[in-house]
Amino acid sequence: MKSRQSGITLIGFVIVLLVLGFFAFMGMKLVPSYIEYFGVKKAMTQVATNGANTQDLDGIRRDLLFKMGFQYVDDATIQPKDITLDRANNGAVLHVEYDKQVHFIYNIDFLLHFENSVQLRGSTT
Repeated sequence: MKSRQSGITLIGFVIVLLVLGFFAFMGMKLVPSYIEYFGVKKAMTQVATNGANTQDLDGIRRDLLFKMGFQYVDDATIQPKDITLDRANNGAVLHVEYDKQVHFIYNIDFLLHFENSVQLRGSTT
């Protein structure tokens, strides 16, 4: 009686490893940018909960950039022009919008767009 073998061939296994390796490499390139974005969000929340004692935009930018330093946000990621202060809903809204370009392989890059807004507490117009 012949027994029939079942399973994956060596070529099939190599192809599966290549696909998994490709996605793992892509994840290794993209995950740090998203972790950095969550640090930006946390710093923005800290600035918002501490209140807007410094109502001018430059003071808020300095405070936010200082707090982002503790969240391991790269200094080159967010420029002061990316931080704006809008007036809405009887208060001030801190808005950060920036793009990050991540090199992948050869001439392929990822362009990530991040945007977040928080209402500043204790701010009045």
